[in-house]
Amino acid sequence: MFEQLVSIIAPVLICAVIGYVWALRGRPFNTEMVTHLVTAVGVPCLVFTTLVNVDIDLDTLGLMAGASVGAVGAMALVGVVVLKLWGKSIQAFLPSVVFPNTGNMGLPLALLAFGDEGMALAVAFFTVCIIFQFTLGVALSAGVMSVQALLRVPTIYAMAFALIFKATGTAVPAWAGNTIQILSGFTIPLMLITLGISLQQLKVGQFFTSGVVAALRLCLGFAVALGVGWIFDFEGTMLGVLVLQSTMPVAVFNYLFAQRYNTEPEAVAGAVVLSTVISFATLPMLMWFVL
Repeated sequence: MFEQLVSIIAPVLICAVIGYVWALRGRPFNTEMVTHLVTAVGVPCLVFTTLVNVDIDLDTLGLMAGASVGAVGAMALVGVVVLKLWGKSIQAFLPSVVFPNTGNMGLPLALLAFGDEGMALAVAFFTVCIIFQFTLGVALSAGVMSVQALLRVPTIYAMAFALIFKATGTAVPAWAGNTIQILSGFTIPLMLITLGISLQQLKVGQFFTSGVVAALRLCLGFAVALGVGWIFDFEGTMLGVLVLQSTMPVAVFNYLFAQRYNTEPEAVAGAVVLSTVISFATLPMLMWFVL
């Protein structure tokens, strides 16, 4: 078990450390360009090739998507109650409590821990989070609903096309499949390296508030995933992926939205950093639990 845990955690940590050290040494890295490249090309290709090639039925993917909706909804409800009792801004902090880093950390860990099947299930959770984050998340931060923001997310279209190919049994042309698979290959390393760079560049502000939000994100995500998994009668890989994705740290996108709409970005940045650092420290226990 120890060797298995190391084989899963070590690649994630090493890639993130490479990014952290790269930024620490002042090496050039265009974070905005790389982020756009990954989100516009890499992730859609990864989602498409994973869903098309994996041996998993649509009912299973739909079940995971339904559980993901339940988990996000439950975290939102509990988050609203906790933030109200705490006297903190729902607009500023609810997205950080609700939306985990299912992309940069969740997808690589699911792939390393559970293989292609786990990756496909993690993609379902990831896509649900994207849909909510680019609609309700933006609405919370900006104060207005923006469906247009969701329509500009290529991952949604990639998943839709993949499901069409899978449902109809249509074979992807070899030239297209090979191209998409090659493009998907740079996604996970760049996501993890960019995560490390973000950790070095973001500064912890309002330490106590950031720490509480970080703890809420991790503890609430874990508890909700167990509850939703029990309701859906999940076990094995299904339960493992649900718990893993739900217990990821605060997504970096929450900071980007907080900065854009000026909703306490320093505290949100602190929550991203602290929750990620805590996650790295507790990752062996989490992986031991889900495996």
